Amino acid sequence: MLMLALVLAAINLRPGITSLAPLIERIAADLDLSRGLISLTTALPVLCMGLLAPLAPRLAARFGLERTIACCLGLIGSALLLRLASHLGGVLIGSAVVLGTGIAVAGPLLSGFIKRHFEHVGRVVGWYSFSMSIGGASGAVFSMPATRLLGDDWSYGLAVWALPAFIGLAFWLFLPGQREAANAPSGGAGLPWREPRAWLVTAFFAIQAGLFYTLATWLVARYHEAGLNELRAAGLFSTFMLVGLPSAFLLPWLAQRFDNRHHLLLGCGLMVSLCLGMLTFAPTLYPELWATLLGFALSGSFSLSLVLPLYEAHSPLQVSRWTAMMLCAGYGMGCLTPILAGVGRDFSGTYQLPFMVLTALALGMTIVARALRPPRRAAASESARHPE
Repeated sequence: MLMLALVLAAINLRPGITSLAPLIERIAADLDLSRGLISLTTALPVLCMGLLAPLAPRLAARFGLERTIACCLGLIGSALLLRLASHLGGVLIGSAVVLGTGIAVAGPLLSGFIKRHFEHVGRVVGWYSFSMSIGGASGAVFSMPATRLLGDDWSYGLAVWALPAFIGLAFWLFLPGQREAANAPSGGAGLPWREPRAWLVTAFFAIQAGLFYTLATWLVARYHEAGLNELRAAGLFSTFMLVGLPSAFLLPWLAQRFDNRHHLLLGCGLMVSLCLGMLTFAPTLYPELWATLLGFALSGSFSLSLVLPLYEAHSPLQVSRWTAMMLCAGYGMGCLTPILAGVGRDFSGTYQLPFMVLTALALGMTIVARALRPPRRAAASESARHPE
């Protein structure tokens, strides 16, 4: 029951964002919005996920993890249902804010939920990130068919994702609630702003989040600009999302099984840098290969970043606080990337310049991954604390 609850919640954390990518050029044309403005539909949820993440531990301490997560699923479902009226640009952007609020609070609390109820965190985080990838891939793959099935109205294709959110809400309402003591031994009530390793974790998360949400917004458009037709561009984007499913599950398990998460982080960073370089300078040269490798590496880097607070903190609320800082600062910085990419495209007239910047960011992520290597003593104690 607990694992199923986790899976149902995780599935709903991405479709509201990724469902926009296959339709974004059409939506921008229908609403007469610039690329910089339409990118707010992706950037605003990410910004909310950053700004509001610090509220999550306080809400959990007052109302309990389970009840707070259930409320978040209700917010996500309501935001997606609101998109039935998203032919009004203000409604579409407003729904993005409500959506981001629900995701912002749920994310840190699901990490605390894992810490409370499960022992083998690497395996469970694998299922968690795998479920998030399923949700994200579903939003990317099925939004266009859903739109065509529902009268070729893109607002219906966006709103249909409210259904799994309300199904998840119904399930979570049946879970017994448990309040978390605010004064539990968890390193204080605040976020770990003074912890250097917390900043390293946050920096890695910020870069990978910025890369993912920028690609979720503009990857299809980049393929269009390179001369690929709509069907092939959508197929490449679907490939990018779907190949992340195995890495989302596999890499956290490998990180715990062999205690080599910093090597995996480094490998993901290098692979993302290579693939983005190809998208920048030769997007039509073996595009299926680079879309596959990019999806595998970027999804893997995300799932590995979710594991990091679970190794750094030792109680559910402390994990929630490390995760809240990671999401707060990480998404706060990462939300700018899709907007700047859209503005860069409007300014330069081509997507090549924004993708050059993305490649440089991926190289920076690789450098941070190298710095995340755990000290020898810490690595030894972690192995003792987390036996497979």
